[in-house]
Amino acid sequence: MSNVSLPKLKAILLYFGNNTKYIGKIKLMKLFYFLDFMHVKHYGAPVTYDKYINLEKGPIPSTILNLINESVDEEKKSAIADVVHFETPKGTRMVKMVPNREFTDADRKYFSETEFKILQKVCALFGDASMNEIKEASHKETPWRKTKYLDEIPYSLATEDPDSKVSKEEVELLLKAI
Repeated sequence: MSNVSLPKLKAILLYFGNNTKYIGKIKLMKLFYFLDFMHVKHYGAPVTYDKYINLEKGPIPSTILNLINESVDEEKKSAIADVVHFETPKGTRMVKMVPNREFTDADRKYFSETEFKILQKVCALFGDASMNEIKEASHKETPWRKTKYLDEIPYSLATEDPDSKVSKEEVELLLKAI
């Protein structure tokens, strides 16, 4: 279960929605992955604390995916319907996320300085990326490569990537403390 608060999750969705292009469900799941695992590599802890699962198209945050799927099913009034909605452009199978409003200073208050810095970095790196580009980038990451299909992906695997600034022990210690 994700420990991220609903207001913070909504703020993340708004930031992604206002600062990236071509944001379908798969790309959205990878943006969350990079937000969490990049923060782990730099600061030892994730942003959402969601449980990530290894799927064919890359890692996905399980609780967040369920919330997004609930929102895509228009028959239900989802917990995030006030900030984003999903559309299927004509002639495509893509499910595109569309923000309902701009990201504001009121949304910004849900993030620590380091979390906001990584949120900005993820959007700078992948804002214009296609679904295939971000999927391929996630497949190069140790956490996805070192787990099998349907396995849970431990945050500590992020420390095995060359860009990690923290140790496996530091991550495990921080996660135990939470």
